[in-house]
Amino acid sequence: MWSICKKEFSQFFSSLTGLIAVVVFLLLNGFILFVFPDSSIFDFGYVTLEQFFSLAPMVLLLLIPAVTMRSFSDEFKTGTFEILQTKPLSRWQIILGKWVGSLLIAVIALLPTLLYTISLQALSENAGLDTGATLGSYIGLLLLSAVFTAIGICSSSFTGNAVVAFIVSAFACFLLYNGFDAISRIPVFHAGADYYLEMLGINFHYTSISRGLIDSRDVVYFLSLVLFFLSLIHYKLVRR
Repeated sequence: MWSICKKEFSQFFSSLTGLIAVVVFLLLNGFILFVFPDSSIFDFGYVTLEQFFSLAPMVLLLLIPAVTMRSFSDEFKTGTFEILQTKPLSRWQIILGKWVGSLLIAVIALLPTLLYTISLQALSENAGLDTGATLGSYIGLLLLSAVFTAIGICSSSFTGNAVVAFIVSAFACFLLYNGFDAISRIPVFHAGADYYLEMLGINFHYTSISRGLIDSRDVVYFLSLVLFFLSLIHYKLVRR
């Protein structure tokens, strides 16, 4: 498994594409957080990373599909997947290796954003950031990245075209993140079904964790989604 993980990790950073994707992610978050007038934290009058944690999932919607789009599609396109199957590795080891390798890239992209926390804490004159909410938000971003990575690899396992995999993955991530919220706002569901529909979406559970209260139900929700999409990949590879 770890050999696949290292291969996936090194392959992404072996070209400028990987570095550019991570740099664009950091620059975009930096501009939104400190430069753009409508979202700059300097306009709030108090120390908060709320704007970053609300916008970061939308940026990850594009970053992670870009990381995972070649995961299986390139293997199918070049014929190396057949060679990979001859190695002493089970299908689950291949899947988990690719998932962990891609997730590590997302984690590396998130790590420099800790500088935002350190900088704002140092510049604050009063109590500073809400430690519980900040920690919960970062845990939420990690769980969110785990789900988006599983969705991205799953999309890549269904096609030999990396561009198609990117589009399908980005759409699926957006649908799971915001789709159920949008559907729950339809008037016909306002009799009580809107709450349960909202609970099906990722945003509901991400927002819950971001408050600083780590509820086991939210964690189980994220892990269940990861397991579902990884199992879907396994089913697809068995059929192939």
